[in-house]
Amino acid sequence: MAGRGTTATMALERAKIPFTLHEYAHDPRNESYGTEASEALGVPAERVFKTLVAEVDGALVTGVVPVGGQLDLKALAAACGGKKATMAPVAAAERATGYVAGGISPVGQRKRLPVVVDASAMGFATVFCSAGRRGLEIELAPADLVRAASATVADIGRQAGLSRVDYDASDVGDHHGQGTDTRHA
Repeated sequence: MAGRGTTATMALERAKIPFTLHEYAHDPRNESYGTEASEALGVPAERVFKTLVAEVDGALVTGVVPVGGQLDLKALAAACGGKKATMAPVAAAERATGYVAGGISPVGQRKRLPVVVDASAMGFATVFCSAGRRGLEIELAPADLVRAASATVADIGRQAGLSRVDYDASDVGDHHGQGTDTRHA
């Protein structure tokens, strides 16, 4: 791993948490970093997680959700015991984590922000997240990710393109065993 180590990989090594490093050629023109990682590595998007920094009641927090979905800010605020969440400015996220956008890892951040991992991660044997730079991903067991990031687990993700009302309506159908409510899809 000479020359490829990052703050995230060093933190995992110090904690003796097993992981596999995956490198791919990052295209600087591609702004969808997580989707690029999923496609380049041939891994389903629901197993590749993006790290997003938000402000909950004025304090920075980290949300980790599948790259094919969106961060549900209301759910993130609730998971953190707050009332309101907004996306943090990119410069603030980079300054607090020590990583550049597209390479922010939930592990090994400069300032240890609270981390919430979407509950969907727990359904996989392993998941992928940024290793601390664009073009480098860590694969590890979700329980190890939670431990390494001192994270909490909550339902903070939602399908891309669904409004909060649509998301809630589709979820209601699933809880009653009737499938997704297609009127809102």
